[in-house]
Amino acid sequence: MKNQIYKDLILIFIMGALYMVLEGLWRGWTHISMLVVGGLSAFFIGTLNEHPNFCDRKMWRECLIGTIIILVIEFISGMILNVWLRLDIWDYSNNWGNLYGQVCIPYAALWFFLIPLAIYGDDYLRYKLFGEKKPIGILQNYKDLITGN
Repeated sequence: MKNQIYKDLILIFIMGALYMVLEGLWRGWTHISMLVVGGLSAFFIGTLNEHPNFCDRKMWRECLIGTIIILVIEFISGMILNVWLRLDIWDYSNNWGNLYGQVCIPYAALWFFLIPLAIYGDDYLRYKLFGEKKPIGILQNYKDLITGN
């Protein structure tokens, strides 16, 4: 049990750090809270992907479920960080289809297309760090998404 917690924390930290790099490249800056928000999002998607009932689904379904996970985490953390604590880390108020400025449809579409990358990243880390099953290639994830497999 103790080893599983360490393993989970390592995955959350690494995936969160990778998310911070991506966000920094996209926005030009990031916030330390994204280590937790991005890390938890990727961790939950990766953990769910470890279950046969999830990973045996078509990639577009995995992407849809992953997007919902991200939107829920993003909305809750946004309400806490941006609204309640007034840190103003992000604000989607000017974006189409936003909900209280914390989530919006354009970024939901972006998350949808980043899910295959998150799944691959989680699988790769589990393989390299913990000796788990070798992942299929990232290109295969995107091919499955495009072809509907």
